[in-house]
Amino acid sequence: MEKQDVLSALAALAQETRLDVFRRLVQAGLSGLPAGELASELSISPATLSFHLKELRNARLVTSEREGRSIRYAPDFLVIGALVAYLGENCCRDTCGGPAAAAG
Repeated sequence: MEKQDVLSALAALAQETRLDVFRRLVQAGLSGLPAGELASELSISPATLSFHLKELRNARLVTSEREGRSIRYAPDFLVIGALVAYLGENCCRDTCGGPAAAAG
């Protein structure tokens, strides 16, 4: 994952409502949720939800798929995994039980 992609993802998640939407989609798993159900569950207006989903989609954290008159949103776990790997790449090297300790 490139640094600019990481910055885009972190910026997208640095907003309370968007973080709530993202976390709910992660809880829903690969099947995701229709936008209407997501708005209802989180008590967010459809217009507000649409704005936040657009930001999460632009950051590649979620995907969307049309289902008739509705759109289903789901987390992109490959991108999320790459983000977590990037953030944790040098984590815990000098702590007991970390990667460096195990190798040493």
